[in-house]
Amino acid sequence: MDPCIPLPIPDDQLEDLVDKAKDYALMHGICMRQKDNFDRDALHFAPFVLFPTPFPRDEYNKAVELQTVLNELMHKVAHDYDFLKESLKHAIKVDDFTGRLWYIYETIMSEGGPTQELDVGLFRSDYFYCCGSKGIKQVEFNTIASSFGCVTSKLVQAHKYVVAEAGRGDLLKDIPDNGALEGLSGGLVEAWKIYAKPQSVIMFLVEDVTYNICDQKFHEFEIRRQCPEVYVIRKTLTELGNRAEMKEDKCLWIDGHEVAVVYMRCGYHPDQYPTEKEWEARLMMERSLAIKSPSISYHLAGTKKVQQELAKPGQVERFLGDKAQIESVRDIFTGLYSLDHDEVGNKSYEAAIRSPEKFVLKPQREGGGNNVYGADIKPFLEKIKDSEERNAYILMDRIQPPITTNYMVRPGQAKAKLVDVISELGIFGYVIGDKHSIHTNKYVGQMLRTKLSHVDEGGVAAGLGALDSVYLVDAGRCCLT
Repeated sequence: MDPCIPLPIPDDQLEDLVDKAKDYALMHGICMRQKDNFDRDALHFAPFVLFPTPFPRDEYNKAVELQTVLNELMHKVAHDYDFLKESLKHAIKVDDFTGRLWYIYETIMSEGGPTQELDVGLFRSDYFYCCGSKGIKQVEFNTIASSFGCVTSKLVQAHKYVVAEAGRGDLLKDIPDNGALEGLSGGLVEAWKIYAKPQSVIMFLVEDVTYNICDQKFHEFEIRRQCPEVYVIRKTLTELGNRAEMKEDKCLWIDGHEVAVVYMRCGYHPDQYPTEKEWEARLMMERSLAIKSPSISYHLAGTKKVQQELAKPGQVERFLGDKAQIESVRDIFTGLYSLDHDEVGNKSYEAAIRSPEKFVLKPQREGGGNNVYGADIKPFLEKIKDSEERNAYILMDRIQPPITTNYMVRPGQAKAKLVDVISELGIFGYVIGDKHSIHTNKYVGQMLRTKLSHVDEGGVAAGLGALDSVYLVDAGRCCLT
């Protein structure tokens, strides 16, 4: 697929544009802290590609239009106890982390259901454009700690600046604006207003050490801009375990603050619960009147087993009634297969052993770096062939996106590298509702993450991926042979 600007460009122009792009990123907070050289007081620009990446216009618009339908679908899934139980019945027995989450969910349900019936979901649905089907295919649906909404909102403006500096202002009309920062922050403000206690706060639940700091802090700043009356506090799960309390009226308090809304930017990985204290804090939080983003039911609805169960014939129809919406949702699903110890799971197992290059093996984890790809699948599956651990994984068809070229710009590199890349589109939305109804349901923005075409995982901080923006083109430009 041809890039938005013919590449390569002359070295002197490249050096000039890269310097301008780096300065723009640094001056506008498109930044992260470095993992390998952490300094609380220092930021480096986040890795990015120099030019926005082409993406088919019609498929982009389809993803945007579909987001509110997916928000509704996942909201209803999260409030269907029987569906969650059936979907996760094997995984919770063999995957300790999912089992602990399920225990919290079951505890809440056995006590009569959540004290706070209202949930706020800040969601992101991720896609590749598939050359085989000539359409978008969903990679996953994120219900917890969906990141990069802020920095990619700002990167769109950086890319418009760079493209204009390259003398191609005619392309700007095809780089869509991105309101993810304003929209996601607005969702949290709306939830705080529903809680209706002016002295209460929004609590960001954060890691012990935060590297992706700008993406979080700009949400705080935007919340204060939209609603100067609300204060934002940042606490870790450990701090919550040590100092938080739930009072008799079920209100959650920490350090003298009543918590109206909990926005979780951690809590999605076992390492973030190092002791029982953190698990007890999560249970207390779920029992409280604070509005959670996400609630434990939303968290479980985002697991890979639930995604795989939804892809089965007749399951989407369980939650949606509009035929056109059902067909649109089913159209974005790629092949998703159970590996349970039954006839269906055994067939999936054998298919993966025969042709591992056609699949991705996924556990019940968020945060990247957990999947198994290609040649590594066969020995991994053979090792767990007769183990119950197999039930904790799903198999997904490997999607073949178009390859294009771009300059990848990283901190500390002397020169931007022209590399072959593939891109993954993320669409943000938020939903507020309870088990009876949905109060608010919105699409708010998008992001693009781009990685080297020959690698499996594309972590931005790990050096294999970079932040990106969308440049809309006709589908005929994609998947050229």
